[in-house]
Amino acid sequence: MNRDVQEILDRAAERRRRMVVHRATGFDDAEAWDLEYWQSRTPEERMEAFLALKRDVVIVLESRERDRRASAQEDGRL
Repeated sequence: MNRDVQEILDRAAERRRRMVVHRATGFDDAEAWDLEYWQSRTPEERMEAFLALKRDVVIVLESRERDRRASAQEDGRL
C-alpha cells in the first residue's frame, strides 16, 4: 500500500474516533447544526479540517490523472 493511501486510512480512522454526529430532521436543521458545530471549533481545528480535506482532494485528483494517463497509454493515445 502506498504512503498516500495509508495516510488517508490513518486519518479516516482518527476521524471515526473523534466523530460527532447529529441526525437532522431536515436541511435547515442540518445546516444550523453544522454551523453551530464549526463555530464551536477553534480556528486551529477548523484550519486543520480544511487542510485535511485539501490534502484528500489533491490525492484524489493526482490518482485520477495517473489513471487517465495509464488508460491513454494502454489505448495508444500517449
